[in-house]
Amino acid sequence: MTAYKSLEVWKRAMMIVKEVYLLTKSYPKEELFSLTSQTRRAAISIPANIAEGIGRNFKKDTIQFLHVSRGSLYELETHLDIAVMVGLLDVEVYKPIETLIAEEYRLLNGLIKSYENRVELK
Repeated sequence: MTAYKSLEVWKRAMMIVKEVYLLTKSYPKEELFSLTSQTRRAAISIPANIAEGIGRNFKKDTIQFLHVSRGSLYELETHLDIAVMVGLLDVEVYKPIETLIAEEYRLLNGLIKSYENRVELK
């Protein structure tokens, strides 16, 4: 039932969630219901959609959820870019998670291509 937990792409997505929670703890209280919340939601969406996609019985559905996960990754990157731009996040603090995001993007693309090239889901 939890085959997705063995996937490197899911494990790294979970690492990103943890890092995002740690980063956003330092955001000002007035950002709690805006940038903090949006950033955390985007991060959470990445592993959640990987898990849901892997749990689907149809190749097309799986690929769709993986695409949603990738979209959330772009959304997360944008929220973090905004945080740097407005001074909530230091560039040096951002660089390590930026690397994690780039790696996750590569892994997600590989998984999407793998599913696209499959004749059947099972």
